Order: sequence, then C-alpha cells, then structure tokens
Amino acid sequence: MKTLYIECNMGAAGDMLTGALLELISEDERKKVIDKLNSLGLEGVTVTAEKSVKCGITGTHVSVKVHGEEEESHDDHEHEHHHHHDDHDHDHHDDHDHEHHHHDDHDHEHHHHHDDQEHEHHHHHHHTGMHDIESVVKGFDVSDEVKKDVLAIYQIIAEAESKAHGMEVSQIHFHEVGDKDAIADITAVCILMNMINPDKIIVSPIHVGSGHVHCAHGIMPVPAPATANILQGVPIYGGRVNGELCTPTGAAILKYYADRFDSMPVMSVNSIGYGMGKKDFEEANAVRVFLGETQDRTDEVYILSCNLDDMTGEDIGHAMDVLLEEGALDVYTEPISMKKNRPAVCLNVMCHADNRDRFARLIFASTSTIGIREAKYNRYVLDRTTKSVNIDGVDVRIKEASGYGVSKKKIEHDDLIKLYGKGYNNLDKIKHRIYEEFE
Repeated sequence: MKTLYIECNMGAAGDMLTGALLELISEDERKKVIDKLNSLGLEGVTVTAEKSVKCGITGTHVSVKVHGEEEESHDDHEHEHHHHHDDHDHDHHDDHDHEHHHHDDHDHEHHHHHDDQEHEHHHHHHHTGMHDIESVVKGFDVSDEVKKDVLAIYQIIAEAESKAHGMEVSQIHFHEVGDKDAIADITAVCILMNMINPDKIIVSPIHVGSGHVHCAHGIMPVPAPATANILQGVPIYGGRVNGELCTPTGAAILKYYADRFDSMPVMSVNSIGYGMGKKDFEEANAVRVFLGETQDRTDEVYILSCNLDDMTGEDIGHAMDVLLEEGALDVYTEPISMKKNRPAVCLNVMCHADNRDRFARLIFASTSTIGIREAKYNRYVLDRTTKSVNIDGVDVRIKEASGYGVSKKKIEHDDLIKLYGKGYNNLDKIKHRIYEEFE
C-alpha cells in the first residue's frame, strides 16, 4: 500500500510541509506547482522554493511573502532582538482576532524602519472572516477536491481559534498577512497531497517545542492555544527546544490528513523529502517525509462492554451516536437476557488503548450502566482509504480496503440514496455509473 509517513521531530508548519512534499515529485512538477501557487490570484503573494542546508542535510525551503514580507513567529528568548532578525520560519497564525484588536500591537508583523513603508503596510492591513476565505478559495483555478480540502483545513483552524477566544466561528477574523500566508501554505499542501495521492498517511508524535511565543494577544505559552486545541487527542511532546515548533496551520494540516498518529511503520521507502525552516537549532530544523509501500499489519484494540436493561431503544441509539461521533472505532449491540428474565442489550465500544478511560467516561455519561468490562484483542486489519467522485452534483464516497492479498471497494450507501432521490431508479445502474467515474 502506498504510504506517506510524516516525521515531525521538529514540529510542523505549512511552509515546511510544502517543502518536504515538493521533494517527492519531479523537478518539472515542482515548477508547475510553484507557478500554480503564484497564479492563484492572491494579491501581493509570491511563493518561491529554494535549496536549504541544515546540519549538513539538504532540503527545500519554501517562502511565502505577502507584499514582500514573510509571516514570522517570535519566541520568548529571541523577542528582544526580533527587530533585527529575519531568520524566523514557523508561520504563526494565532494572531487571528476580531476587529477591535487591529491596532499596532501586532508586534511580529511590524518590522519596517521607514515611515513610508509603515504607511504602505497599514494600507493593506484589514481583517478577513471565514466567509471571505471561502469566497477566495472558490475562485482558485484548482480542482474541487483541492478546494474542499483547503476549506476543511481552514475550518479546523477557525474552530480552534473560536474555542481559544471564546467566540463563535462566524465572529473569528484573520489578519490579512496571516490569512493569505496560510491560504497559500494550505493550498500548496493540498495540491501536493492530491498529486502524490497516498493510500495511507501516518504522522509521528509531534514535537511542539516549549517556552513562550509573542503575538498580537501578548505572550502565549507553547503550544499556542489554537495549536493546543487542534492537537487534542494527538500524541505530542515538548521540552527539548525553546520555541514554537508546531503552528496552527501545520497542526490543522496534519490533523486533517493523518489516518493515524504512530511511529514509523515497516515500509519499503521509495523517496524521502526534507522541508526546511529558516531558524537554526542544534537539530536539523526540518519536516521529513517518507513515501513507500507498507506491509500487512495487525493492531491492538479494546472492547468496553456493559449490559443495559432499563434504557429505551431511542436512548441507546443516541448513546451509540455520541460514542461514534467521539471517535470510537466501532459501536454495536447484542441482544441478551439478564436476571429476572429481562430482555436487555449488551453495548460494545471498540477503541485503542490510549482512549479507554475517555470512552469509559462517555459510556457512564451516556447510559444507565454502573459497571463496564474491558477485553483486549489483537485484530488483523486491512488498510482503508476513502475517495470520492462527483455524480450530478453529489459527492459520492467510495471506501477501499486492501491487504493480505485482497482488495475490495464499496460505495457509501447514504450517498447512493442521495442519487436515488435525484431521478435514478435503479441502484445497480447507479453503482455501475459510479464505478465507471471512479476508475
């Protein structure tokens, strides 16, 4: 199975992920991607890619500039010198704010030393909301799949900012330099992911850094609040490096694309890419990616079970919906008989080891049970991916699974029914049409 492994030993940012993925494609394809990014129609945005060396390792550094300046973060230990250094790399976007904060306190955006430059910068300085982002992205000359991916990633960032600042997503506004920088980074990664088209994406635990970072809201802890919100449920660590290593943009991209977060699987590697940041640390400041083939695998799961004899079918159904929405691998029921010959239901929730306590709490909160059993299982697993095709305005998902010498695919039934209601009256004919489009 074609597998992309993303190693985040020095965190992740949009420009670094772009640089790493660019190294997985040919020189001609790289040039076409850069040309595409520079022709998106983002006013004042220029994207360049150049070779960079860190600790003796050669990789690609991608620079996204808006009106000639590059989005930068300022870590606490370097803040007092930041007016004299332009060697910052990670694209910090936790300066998203609503209108009454757009004063000159955007300290990491203002690096100009001449009044005419400052005037020009203020001329371009305004705020943009999610609705504006959607309008911009929908106008890009890219595929519908790329547009969908870009907006989904931006939605993750907006929701994280919403939670961090205690306001509705519709109220969240993005600073112009930050939003254009992020749109270019995110669009670049989405274009590259669609070109490379891996069957499985696995991401390492993420090094987030430590200390504090300076932004428009003041001095914030690392990881910044928006980044921390995005990375809930994701394995992260810090402490080795004093500085912000993972940005909200990088975190949202990884959260969106990762099929799972884990150590590197057994794989036959075909190509390797390095995406370089601008800062220099004792370790090579890079995101490293591996593209290759993985072997069949097994994994370890837990089943949490409880018996329910005093809940209605409606209430049990609601509890199952809650557990699935929270990320359970599977939720199913079995009919049983309990004491006093009462017909009852055994509720079973499948999850990974690190989620057992969380799902136990959810089961107690969502059901009437006062006790939960757990059992550990090893399971054989086919690698699974979901792709989609557009049929008469309906995005139809197709699930594919392969491994152990077999390959299978199935159309998402709910999407099939949507087409049935649009004038199609034969499910077999619909399936045939979908598979023809898919191939």
